[in-house]
Amino acid sequence: QVQLVESGGGLVQPGGSLRLSCAASGSIVSFNAANWYRQAPGKQRELVAFITGGGNTNYADSVKGRFTISRDGAKHTVYLQANSLKPEDTAVYYCHVVYDFRSYWGQGTQVTVSS
Repeated sequence: QVQLVESGGGLVQPGGSLRLSCAASGSIVSFNAANWYRQAPGKQRELVAFITGGGNTNYADSVKGRFTISRDGAKHTVYLQANSLKPEDTAVYYCHVVYDFRSYWGQGTQVTVSS
């Protein structure tokens, strides 16, 4: 069984940066894809970024140019580098990773952007 543990959230001022991590443990053979979602209070969960097994990436328009998704295969970890943060980026961020064609979710990490 694979487990995902997220870290890196917190309180940051507007314009600041955070790096979210999503580390997997367990028996893993292959990485297929990963997504970062976020959900703000009273809003639906939205897709922020994804990365494929081939390394292709894509981003929501609202974060394009500010966020970067990446992964370290040796560490079984997926990252979301979030720069130039805005108050509207405040949300709980969730990672979703597909290993060996099975889907796994992280527990969520709170990001709060406020002065």
